[in-house]
Amino acid sequence: MHEDLHGRLAEVPTPEGAAAIETLDPDDWAAFRSLAHQVVDDTLDDMERLRARPVWRPTPPDLQAAFTTAAPREGQGVEQVYREFREAVAPYRMGNDHPRFWGWYMGNGSPVGALAAFLAAAMNSNLGGGNHVANQVEQQVVRWCAEVVGLPEGSSGLLTSGASMANLIGLAVARQVHAPVDVRSAGLRAQPAEMVVYASRETHSCNQRAVELFGLGNRSYRKIEVGADYRLELPALERAIAEDRSAGRTPYCVIGNAGTINTGAVDDLAAIADVCSREGLWFHVDGAIGAMAGLAPRLRPLLRGIERADSVALDLHKWMHVPFEAGVALVRPATDHRLTFTLTPDYLEHTVRGLAGGDVWFSDLGPQLSREFKALKAWMAFKTHGFDLYGRLMQRNVDQAEYLAERVEREPELELMAPVGLNIVCFRAVPAALDERSRDRLNRELLVLLQESGVAVPSYTTLNGRYCLRVAISNHRTRTEDLDLLLDTVLELMPHAASAVAA
Repeated sequence: MHEDLHGRLAEVPTPEGAAAIETLDPDDWAAFRSLAHQVVDDTLDDMERLRARPVWRPTPPDLQAAFTTAAPREGQGVEQVYREFREAVAPYRMGNDHPRFWGWYMGNGSPVGALAAFLAAAMNSNLGGGNHVANQVEQQVVRWCAEVVGLPEGSSGLLTSGASMANLIGLAVARQVHAPVDVRSAGLRAQPAEMVVYASRETHSCNQRAVELFGLGNRSYRKIEVGADYRLELPALERAIAEDRSAGRTPYCVIGNAGTINTGAVDDLAAIADVCSREGLWFHVDGAIGAMAGLAPRLRPLLRGIERADSVALDLHKWMHVPFEAGVALVRPATDHRLTFTLTPDYLEHTVRGLAGGDVWFSDLGPQLSREFKALKAWMAFKTHGFDLYGRLMQRNVDQAEYLAERVEREPELELMAPVGLNIVCFRAVPAALDERSRDRLNRELLVLLQESGVAVPSYTTLNGRYCLRVAISNHRTRTEDLDLLLDTVLELMPHAASAVAA
């Protein structure tokens, strides 16, 4: 029966002389197809020739003014809009696709990922739920990530905008599970005691923000001291838990880092897991940077203990180079994950058959109902390249970070500021003639000059009260000679930075 109906769909006639109705489809499909081919060719040319352009350049003031005009009432045609894109948008990008972009911590994307993003947008699926194949693609990507991290079969998860949202989801499940009362039903005011989360002071700020959004207040977010290696100090954690219990508070979660944002340090996850097991606490891992680093055999031992986590947050748009946005929240107890978020009004009732069927509705696992088809970017890239290649690229980045650190230590006017954690190198210029305050000002100016030169883009941080340059080498396009060029340019620009500071 269904086959007969499907065959008749293409036979629906258009009445002769019928007036064309307005839609958002092209009036001339052939012309649009020609432009689309040009867009693909131009984009691939840009990717192939990345090294020929500056890493970053500021947007000229006259072009900035073009983005202050009133909303268009009449269309100007896609050809004209594309010309404006090529002239006013494409040349002034952030630059994180470039081989010498090492700022903050960002992936570079890939040609396959870009193609997949187009296909996902063309399908325009909503992954809130329903019985369609896009949900199965996302479920498979989640299972692959859980497998790499080491969580057991049957663990839950979903793709998110990034690790900030993934951390929020993991911590929300932890709060629901460990609260003395049912938070969803009774709310925070019904709790008999203050609930407390523990994390090292190097943990990403999005975790504190999540605790604040929960209404617990940042007083409930304990920042634990770190050692010289910037890893969480276990004795300090245990003391804090004991003190809070003695004061009548309710410890409920410890956050471990699989790569801190400042230095890339990996906490002793196995030891934290032991503490959580002994104290009856939720063990959450912020793995935005390094959760997938186990793909590199030599890096896998650093992550020992992550497989014992109750929840893990990770970013696929960082070291896995899936185009933005692509994070993943993984939760070991699938039932707890669902019960933390599920809310099904009548109009979203799940059925056994039809489009409202399907085993998994992702709207039951997070705060979003409308969700784009993020998983296709990851699914196509991972199947195209294979996880072993990603592991080799990660190991190469770590080797490059160690190479850069060795070069820094050989330069008398440069100082390595922290041990290399995974693939992040922090250093600063330390001319002997300047005091510490002047050195901070020099390094601030040096960073800006370096970025404005277009040669390379590192970012910055403050370690032990000192401003320094931070090079996060998570770039699959970086070559060793790029790092040599970075340091050569730093040394060349130091006199110019010193003159600007002195002026």
